[in-house]
Amino acid sequence: MSATTAGILFLLALIVALAAVHVPLGDYMYRVYTGGKDSRVERLIYKTIGADPRAEQTWGAYARSVLAFSAVSLLFLFFLQLLQGKLPLHLNDPATEMTPALAWNTAVSFVANTNWQAYSGESTQGHLVQMAGLSVQNFVSAAVGMAVAVALVRGFIRTRSGELGNFWVDLVRGTLRILLPIAVVGAIILIVGGVIQNFALHTQVINTLAGATQTIPGGPVASQEVIKLLGTNGGGFFNANSAHPFENPTTWTNFVEIFLLTVIAFSLPRTFGKMVGNTKQGFAILAVMAVIAILSTSLTMFFQLQAHGTVPTAVGAAAEGVETRFGVANSAVFAAATTLTSTGAVDSFHDSYTSLGGLMTMFNMQLGEIAPGGVGSGLYGMLILAIITVFVAGLMVGRTPEYLGKKITPREIKLAASYFLITPLVVLTGTAIAMAFAEPRASMLNTGPHGLSEVLYAFTSAANNNGSAFAGISVNTPFYNTALGIAMLLGRFLPMVLVLALAGSLARQGSTPASVGTLPTHRPQFVGMVSGVTLILVALTFLPMLALGPLAEGIH
Repeated sequence: MSATTAGILFLLALIVALAAVHVPLGDYMYRVYTGGKDSRVERLIYKTIGADPRAEQTWGAYARSVLAFSAVSLLFLFFLQLLQGKLPLHLNDPATEMTPALAWNTAVSFVANTNWQAYSGESTQGHLVQMAGLSVQNFVSAAVGMAVAVALVRGFIRTRSGELGNFWVDLVRGTLRILLPIAVVGAIILIVGGVIQNFALHTQVINTLAGATQTIPGGPVASQEVIKLLGTNGGGFFNANSAHPFENPTTWTNFVEIFLLTVIAFSLPRTFGKMVGNTKQGFAILAVMAVIAILSTSLTMFFQLQAHGTVPTAVGAAAEGVETRFGVANSAVFAAATTLTSTGAVDSFHDSYTSLGGLMTMFNMQLGEIAPGGVGSGLYGMLILAIITVFVAGLMVGRTPEYLGKKITPREIKLAASYFLITPLVVLTGTAIAMAFAEPRASMLNTGPHGLSEVLYAFTSAANNNGSAFAGISVNTPFYNTALGIAMLLGRFLPMVLVLALAGSLARQGSTPASVGTLPTHRPQFVGMVSGVTLILVALTFLPMLALGPLAEGIH
């Protein structure tokens, strides 16, 4: 069987698996966020934190809760890292010193669901930090994104209220009822597949083929691996991330991991459709995600199965930096999936991809990671693009645009447009500043177009809360720790505040009944329009910079 055929079959099997769980998981999440009964554990948590689960919040109160929870989480993780040398289960001689700048960068990264790592995980962070700090943030940062998405959906379905639910209820339910149960089952499956799970700082010392000795690190890997993927986080226990055999041992665990990083994001449109009372609307959003995802994955696989832009190889494909356990095609699927979502986990070296293959991984993130995107963030990003699309359609026919019974007035379109513009502004400004000064330029491994691609990829990844990298760049410097930390904060929380403001504005409106002039938003025509608007807007924003980087490298 050829590599191309095997890759196509791998992709088709993934599509079938995601289709099989779309309805049951989407319906289950709908029941989680709309049910009125709290469990005993949930009631205990609400009592402990002083939250009233029956109290509704306006968009401002909801946003303040998101920001306050995230700020406390950031401070806790920051100090936990700086103090880990005095705590149990720490590394006696870490390879990378945990400076305040690095601790700041890492804390921001995990709280912002980015999981950018400017250090080698297994030789820097102790097990207590990995479990009580990083893994906990993998759960709750994902639950925050889901909560904001649900709040936006409530904005569409509520009329003249302005209330969007309760953040603390959404956070706790998303964590305990959705992420935790799936993570437990997923961790068991990964352990069966060979992913390690122990509490030893070093599992064993072995003799290598060359006659030397090597210390093999251990740790609670499976429990962190599953939630880093399920919550579209991405930070690896080991420096090699999901290319490490202790994190991803076989081809079938590679399949499971890609499934985990896409399953919730691809099921949330069903939850959206159920909440708005029209599952066809959910299928339309899912169709846009699927069209973009399949197109992107196919192009990434095609470019990687060519040797153009790399040293020619015997297999006729871009095999450098690819794990032989997985092969070129399956690694390309992983690369597309991890950059189309806000995951950032890698099972191959993106820096070694062909110029056009590397371009696709960047372009996937520059889309806003909406196909299917991060858990929660992909859905609310796609709904923002749907609002922009109906606004464009309204301009074409001279009508006030409407979406799901809500008028898109100047206030709503300003909020939607601001949401779309924030991330490109952060990416392009950060890249320009880094290229303007000698110190950040010195961090580039390469010069010329590929060096620019390294820097552009770094800020694209940070501002879109992805976390992957063109790993040739050295980012554990004062400039990059600070600048990328700021990019992660702005790229995560400013869009969230705008989404919640938009949700509040929509909830205060009444309901506008559909008329003859209302654009149907559940048909293939609308799916094509949203896909086209998305691709055109992103191309207009980023094409000039891409032309100087990966495109210039590809035609060199």
